[in-house]
Amino acid sequence: MFYLQAFSHSLLHALKNLFPIIAVVVFFQLLILQQIPENIFVMAAGLLIVAVGVALFLQGLELSIFPVGKSLSNQFARKGSVPVLLSFGFAMGFSAVVAEPALIAVAQQAEEISEGKIKALTLRILVAVSVGLVVALGVFRTIFGYPLQWLMIIGYIVVVIITWFAPPEIVGLAYDSGGVTTNIVTVPLIAALGIGLAASIRGRNPLLDGFGLVALAVMVPMITVQLYGIVVYSGAPADPVALPTEAQTGTVDQTPVLLGMLLDLAGMVRDVLPIIITILFFQYLVLRRGLTNPRKILFGFALVVLGLYAFVVGLKLGLFPIGTSMARQLMGMEGYIFVYLFAFMIGFATTMAEPALIAIGHQAEQAAAGTINGNAIRLIVAVGVAMGITLGVHRIISGDSIHHYIIGGYILVIVLTALAPRYIIPLAYDLGGVTTSEVTVPLVTALGIGLASSIEGRNVLIDGFGLIAFASIFPIVTVMSYAIIVEMLAKQRKTDP
Repeated sequence: MFYLQAFSHSLLHALKNLFPIIAVVVFFQLLILQQIPENIFVMAAGLLIVAVGVALFLQGLELSIFPVGKSLSNQFARKGSVPVLLSFGFAMGFSAVVAEPALIAVAQQAEEISEGKIKALTLRILVAVSVGLVVALGVFRTIFGYPLQWLMIIGYIVVVIITWFAPPEIVGLAYDSGGVTTNIVTVPLIAALGIGLAASIRGRNPLLDGFGLVALAVMVPMITVQLYGIVVYSGAPADPVALPTEAQTGTVDQTPVLLGMLLDLAGMVRDVLPIIITILFFQYLVLRRGLTNPRKILFGFALVVLGLYAFVVGLKLGLFPIGTSMARQLMGMEGYIFVYLFAFMIGFATTMAEPALIAIGHQAEQAAAGTINGNAIRLIVAVGVAMGITLGVHRIISGDSIHHYIIGGYILVIVLTALAPRYIIPLAYDLGGVTTSEVTVPLVTALGIGLASSIEGRNVLIDGFGLIAFASIFPIVTVMSYAIIVEMLAKQRKTDP
């Protein structure tokens, strides 16, 4: 009965979070395109399935991944073995990312569009190893209390320098690869690891020291993938890249419906399985202890898998068809004003409905003991994503170099990092990572490739990728700017008589 009540509450919450997406769809269909979709009932059912999936997923997190992640962190902290903690961090980061569906999709598109120069498997392994190493580095930082801002400032200075020398074919892909490493499974798990570890070490603050692992997991793959691109494209002239066909962009799917559903379910199990194996390995073989209440945890993992499956199925039925159709129609209209408007509104709406953002916002609210409002953070992040995607769309339309936009964006981030209150920095960087998971990535990637394919003179590999990078940068900017303004106003109120 308790689980049913919790599910009902989560379902109502999920339906409320989906309202912005529904509003955008209705607005564009009725007022801009002035059309009613033929499969409107299928799409409505898809939205309902999305809500059910989110509710199941969030309930599963509370029963399995969150408590297990925190418990393992606490046990390892009490054990006091730094090598074991670092090994656990690496294994957790690698296993959570290597089978990440968004990363697989981006890597496959990159291999096809680059005509085999970029190897999909190499890219995936490189990114997974990067994330594993960086989670281990984040664990090391939490243990010894090193401030995150200096790691991020130095790291992004390195990113900017490498971006300046990296070939244009790899820059957008590198930043997108960093963005897609965080999904609605990895973000809560990595966040739970950091918060649990910080809470179990004397003198550590969960808000200051617990967050930041997600940010590091986004940053380092940007460096390694650009280095990979420098090696791949060194001395080779940029070949013209053929526009992707419908089969390459995924707009045509010949897979039977039932088989496709089974493959999707198997994919969800595949995504969660490396995490389960890692947890069981460290729990039973390293700590040599059984799980407390294993049936409850197993039930929670089952809910996570079912929730992910329902979530993805609902997106395919409800959001992707209408999103693709509207994008094509809007690009066919005179001028690009409605493309900009669509980019802004869809960025805002998908972010507001992002399960990982909901989860980490809730964790931040708990860790900050009420000083941070989770709903306000979500709103600020959504505005940042909308601004970023809109600017990225403008870059594709104008044909400007991505180097200048990315370098300028991260220089701004570095400056804000030096000015922002210390308590907000880890959370701000993490929030930049959680905006690019299952809801946002497919829509944004399709929009970028679709625009680059439709505008004469654009190179799909150079211009089609990169929107995810913009969606990651600007939430960091808006959250830190918000914190700076709030702190300034608070100081002003104290000084005013």
